[in-house]
Amino acid sequence: MTRPLPLLRRSLAEGARPLTGWTLGIGAALALYLPLFPSMGGNGQMEEMIENLPPELVKTLGYDTIGTGAGYTQGTYFGLIGFLLLTIAATAWGAAAIAGAEESGRLELVLAHGVSRTRYALEQAGAVIVRLLLLGAVGALLVLAFDGPSELGLRASHVIATSAALVALTALSATTALAVGAVTGRRVAATAAGAGVAVLGYVLTAVANQSPDREVLHTFSPYHWAYGETPLANGLDVAGLGVLLLANTVCVVVATLALRRRDVVG
Repeated sequence: MTRPLPLLRRSLAEGARPLTGWTLGIGAALALYLPLFPSMGGNGQMEEMIENLPPELVKTLGYDTIGTGAGYTQGTYFGLIGFLLLTIAATAWGAAAIAGAEESGRLELVLAHGVSRTRYALEQAGAVIVRLLLLGAVGALLVLAFDGPSELGLRASHVIATSAALVALTALSATTALAVGAVTGRRVAATAAGAGVAVLGYVLTAVANQSPDREVLHTFSPYHWAYGETPLANGLDVAGLGVLLLANTVCVVVATLALRRRDVVG
């Protein structure tokens, strides 16, 4: 009997080694930054340093609450290093899933074996999402492991909620790359689109944070959808997470329809 989801399982198996590398990168980043909180953020030293910076820059970087465990963890991992690492991984995986496979000739070979384009697109999207979920789970477990020793004072439910937001946010780069790759068949275009979503969201949030007159820009920022309600301090933001999930779903649908309707270049 044929085992279910063969394309997804094969993609996960082939990507196990790179996934291990990304996992180690997340672990190294957390091990480097979080233990510093008691000596920097927890005793007011970090706040003194922040006070010497322009208020607009502090707000832009999200460092206005860095003296708290939640603010420090958000500012160093979820909003910066973790966001960067997962975005790079997500964009690379999303661009390779369809556009990369097409440029290498692998996509044409797979489709020639009777695999439907819909199935291919959905299983490749699923494989990328599973990898990101694994990275998000590892990050959450490590944050919780460092919580006590680093005196962060975080709530487990808030860490899980913020990790979900991080995964959904970075998944949008992956699904955007997947969609653009399906439309164009070009890996460069897919990579640029995936990275562009992340950069645009971050920049829009940074600009909107500088002035109340610009706060309307938050409406268009995926980064703000994920972190605008500070889930690490306040808990799950259902609305923000819902918008991200909807955006990801739309991108996967676009990728599926686009791949079904155009010729694949071998």
